[in-house]
Amino acid sequence: MEGIATVGLDLAKNTFQVHAVNAVGDVIVRRALRRSQVLAFFERLPPCLVGMEACGSAHYWAQEIGAMGHTVRLMPAAYVKAYVKRNKTDAADAEAICEAVTRPTMRYVAVKGRQEQAAAIILRTRDLLTRQRTQSINALRGHMAQLGVIAAAGAKSCGKLIAIIRDDADDRLPATAREALAEIADQIETLNEKIAALERKIVATVRQDEVARRLTAIPGVGPITAATVRAAVPHPGGFRRGRDFAAWIGLTPRSSSSGGKEKLGSISKRGNPQLRSLLVVGAMAILKLSRNGFGMPPWVAALQQRRPFKVVATAMANKMARVIWALMMKGEQYSAPTAMMKP
Repeated sequence: MEGIATVGLDLAKNTFQVHAVNAVGDVIVRRALRRSQVLAFFERLPPCLVGMEACGSAHYWAQEIGAMGHTVRLMPAAYVKAYVKRNKTDAADAEAICEAVTRPTMRYVAVKGRQEQAAAIILRTRDLLTRQRTQSINALRGHMAQLGVIAAAGAKSCGKLIAIIRDDADDRLPATAREALAEIADQIETLNEKIAALERKIVATVRQDEVARRLTAIPGVGPITAATVRAAVPHPGGFRRGRDFAAWIGLTPRSSSSGGKEKLGSISKRGNPQLRSLLVVGAMAILKLSRNGFGMPPWVAALQQRRPFKVVATAMANKMARVIWALMMKGEQYSAPTAMMKP
C-alpha cells in the first residue's frame, strides 16, 4: 500500500471498486471490495486523495473516510463520465474517478455533515407528504365529481368535500362510496397533521439559525425556502459568484454558441429542483402582491410590461438566488432597493 497518492472509489450497495495510483500515475491497486472491507482498506492507507461520485450514500462514506485523515472530494457523475474509456464497467468507472479527481478544473460537491443531512431529510419528508396529500385530494375531487359533487381546485376547497362525506344526512353519496371516500378523507387529515408538525420543526430550526433568519428577510423567502437553502448549500463559498449559484439551481438560460453567435434558450432546470421551485413560487407570490399596491423595483416593473408573468417570476427567482448567495457570503442584512415603483 506504500506510495498510493490518489484513490478512485466507485460506490455501490454491496460491491465497491477501488483504483489506486501513485504520484506518477502508475496503478498500485485495482480490486473489488465488499461493503464490510471498505473502511478497513482505507485504514491501512497513508493519507491520500480519495475521489467519489456524488450520490445518495457518498456523504456518509466521505465522512467516514475523511475522519481517517484522507482528503475526500465528491464530483458530479456527469463530469466523471467523460473520463470513462470505452465500455462502462465498475473497474472503468473507478479508473475514471481516479483520473477526474486530479483535474485542476474539476468542480466538486461539498461534503455534508450529519446535521445537514438530517435537515435535508426533514425537508424531503415534508415534500413527500405534500405530494401524497395532493394526490389524495385530486383522487377525492375526481371521485366526488363522478357523483355530481364539484369543488374548486386547491386544499381549502377540499374541506367542503370532507364535510359532505362526514354528513350522513347528505343523500348524494351512496353508503358504500361514503365509506371508501371516508378513508381518503382520513388520510388527507392525517397528512395535514404530519405536514404541520414537520413545518413547526422547520420554523423552530430557522429561528435558531442566524443565517436562515437573515434569509427570511428577503421578499419571497420564507422559513421553508431558507431551511432548504441551508440544507442544500452548506458551503456557499463553493460558488465564485451569485450567478454561479443561480446557474447551479437551474435558473439561468441554456447557452448554445457557435461561430461567435450566442443563442440563449429556456432555463436549464439543473441542480436542486425543490429549491428552484420554492424560489419561483416565492417570486410569483411577490408579483401577485404587486397587483395590490406592493412596490416593485424598476427593472421588474419594466419587465412586466413586455414579458409573460412566469418569465418575470423566473427572472425574479434568479435575482433572489443571487441575493441569497450574497447574504450568506458577506454576512450582511437584507436591505430593500431604494427605488421602488408602484404598479
